[in-house]
Amino acid sequence: MKKFIASVMFALTASVMASGAAMANTGGVPLEKANVNIHDQSSLQVGAKYFANYCMGCHSLNFSRYNRVATDLGLTNEQVAKNLIFTRTDGEPTKVGELMKNGMSQKDSAEWFGAPPPDLSLTGRSRGPDWIYSYLKAFYVDKTRPMGVNNTVFANVGMPHVLWELQGLQEQECTKHGEGEHAVEHCALKTVTPGTMSAAEYDKVVRDITNFLTYVAEPAQLHRKSYGIFVLLFLGLFAVLAYFLKKEYWKDVH
Repeated sequence: MKKFIASVMFALTASVMASGAAMANTGGVPLEKANVNIHDQSSLQVGAKYFANYCMGCHSLNFSRYNRVATDLGLTNEQVAKNLIFTRTDGEPTKVGELMKNGMSQKDSAEWFGAPPPDLSLTGRSRGPDWIYSYLKAFYVDKTRPMGVNNTVFANVGMPHVLWELQGLQEQECTKHGEGEHAVEHCALKTVTPGTMSAAEYDKVVRDITNFLTYVAEPAQLHRKSYGIFVLLFLGLFAVLAYFLKKEYWKDVH
């Protein structure tokens, strides 16, 4: 009993620590709900398009292959080769069976950005869809930063706002409520330069990118639940057979 109570307390402590770490990663900023649906194939296709065009110049998906993405997203290899692959391998166009690597060397990217841009294969699991969605909406102009922008979710991030043409430029406006030690500062982002998309259109693009990264982090989740259903049906059928087998075996014993 004591061991059971100790294990429960350990699990609760780990959960609280994990929650605290998540809040620390966002600087205490509440995250918006992404509400993604990895079974929405059209959303995944749009997310893959925008990721390939705006993100893969720096970030790679080293655990994914183009042809696996093509199969899961209902695309042909020809469509993927034409619309998602913009790199070359040993001077030849990258093949659809290869890993989704970008064309930027780690050495050059580390020199340009101070650190090489991370691989995003598992970001959907390590950060979660709410974090990705909120992060992509949280850039604002900050002339003190090398890239000219900062982020309320990831403070002092070294990444430029690659989607600024779509979203536009935002500025952070902070106001204080109260006086002295009881003063509370409230900050909000305000669009100062409109982008080519409306706020609703940009939200959808960001949600689609988030959906795609959530899928990439664990492609098996597309089919995992259906496998579970078949397993439960098999176990149910096996239980019935086992019951009648037990009756047949024990009828002479009793």
